[in-house]
Amino acid sequence: MIDVTEQKRRVAVIGGGITGLTAAFYLQQQAKNQKLPLEIVLIEASHRLGGKIQTLRKDNFIIERGPDSFLDQEQVIEELAKQLGLEDQLISDVPGKTYVAVNKQLSPIPEGSILGIPTKMISFAKSDIISWSGKVRATCDLLLPPSNVKDQSLGGFLRKRFGEEVVENLIEPVVSGTYSGDIDQLSLHETLPNLAEACLKYRSVIRGIQKGNFHLKEGTLKSTFKTFEHGLESLIYALEKSLEMAILYKGVRVKKISKMQDKVLLLLNNQNSIPVDGVIVATPHQAASKLFEHEELLNGLLDIPANTIATVSMIFSQNAIKKKFDGNGFVVSRNSDYSITACSLIHKKWPHAIPKEYVVLKSYIGRSGDESIVELSDNEIEKVVLQDLHSTLKINEKPITTIVSRFKKAMPQYTIGHRKRVDQAKKALHAAYPTVRLAGNSYEGISLTDCIISGKKAATEVLTSIFQTELYL
Repeated sequence: MIDVTEQKRRVAVIGGGITGLTAAFYLQQQAKNQKLPLEIVLIEASHRLGGKIQTLRKDNFIIERGPDSFLDQEQVIEELAKQLGLEDQLISDVPGKTYVAVNKQLSPIPEGSILGIPTKMISFAKSDIISWSGKVRATCDLLLPPSNVKDQSLGGFLRKRFGEEVVENLIEPVVSGTYSGDIDQLSLHETLPNLAEACLKYRSVIRGIQKGNFHLKEGTLKSTFKTFEHGLESLIYALEKSLEMAILYKGVRVKKISKMQDKVLLLLNNQNSIPVDGVIVATPHQAASKLFEHEELLNGLLDIPANTIATVSMIFSQNAIKKKFDGNGFVVSRNSDYSITACSLIHKKWPHAIPKEYVVLKSYIGRSGDESIVELSDNEIEKVVLQDLHSTLKINEKPITTIVSRFKKAMPQYTIGHRKRVDQAKKALHAAYPTVRLAGNSYEGISLTDCIISGKKAATEVLTSIFQTELYL
């Protein structure tokens, strides 16, 4: 057993993804600022930190296996980058059109669309994605009374406002690309609450967006996406390097959390145990629910579904794309006979990351309810994706390199009742373990920014509960 010194309190962070690293960073920052006697232990089950953030750097290529950029409307990541000395490495994407594949046709998403919702009606009227009857139905949003404010499915709300055709061929492909989920299962109030607020305030979603008095949490098609010059993993390396007060355990898994007098005891898979004063559990909710001595404590979290996806990055020669295409990428309607759900032209969005004589296409596979494709071998996945890229972009050659990255049960789905499930779990956990907190993308937001906010909030709450004083970060 590892001893706890008399002078210091110890906080353990379980999980070394972006949430756990951020939590450890802000624990350390607060301890320094407030001169708190604190020791931090970060425990990660794998042999690397960063979770889904994985940057591959080779031969002047910078390829992201997981997320490749972020939106930072609240400047959360920018502020963290400044604290880590990375602000000069932040870069923005090269803006460009986004297309949608409907049946066999690639068409540009109408100018001014926000998450596929039309706001510039002349541009929308000129689009060939939607029939005239579908366009007329979509404008009913301007005439319909406000929709019921009770929690409901995102798909149900959108269909009431805009009709089936616009949702299926325009809104759903964009929204599903953001949330990797089924809009008929996702909760309106947990994913895009500002749509409901706009509808109530202005009697119309379109009018509310046009007024510009609110912003969508996940941004718009014209939002500026950002990354770091040498890849997102630069943020992971900087966070790890900054943790001089922390003890890092990699390749070590927490098997069980229990009580030991006035401490919390962590039992590790290497037969050691660590008594601590507080814990931040920054693992996926499926793992978190199995950690506690009384396993039924967080059983409600098991009702949060999670989708499996994969990214497929392919490197081609410079002239591989035979179709005339001026977009930065495209999303795919469910009405289309394609296996990929979206494709991003990395060499156009992030030209700094790809040598000029090559093109890189990053495709996404794995739809909610149809994830079996992710279980195929790398070679089989490559064949399926190549077939889709041939149909959409007229690519006839084989890739020079293909990088398949699988993320199993990695995308939490905020279905109806999500907030209630999370609140009940946190309430039960607080009653049993007052100095333990949950953090991560399973609870209050799936984006990188949300994860950082979650880690920071958990750090503040744990320190406040341990030192019995109000702390602010």
